[in-house]
Amino acid sequence: MAAAGLTALFPLWKKDSKELVRLVEQSGIEAIIVCVNEKYLGKEFLGKKINADFLNSLPANVDPCGENGEFHTFVYNAPFFSSSIPIVTGEIVYKTYSPTDEDDKGWDTGFYFLDVDVR
Repeated sequence: MAAAGLTALFPLWKKDSKELVRLVEQSGIEAIIVCVNEKYLGKEFLGKKINADFLNSLPANVDPCGENGEFHTFVYNAPFFSSSIPIVTGEIVYKTYSPTDEDDKGWDTGFYFLDVDVR
């Protein structure tokens, strides 16, 4: 970026992930888990709301913000939204992904996805 005359900013770099999740909850942002990597979490985490209970239920090897690909979220309400997004959760889908590049052989990963319908 320096070569382009730009300065990179990383405001969350090396911040405590648990504290960031607490700040998200305190700020009124609401999100649920919609995808989990089976190497880290079971499908029972799908649909869980991101909050203190969620933090307390995480295994020690899982980053509270999912920064290592453990899970993904969907934000359905936040103070900066004009209104909450009404959602209905649906079917759980399982998919596996295997490497396509010869250099990546030796890994494969399964993911559980939660269908979310906007109503």
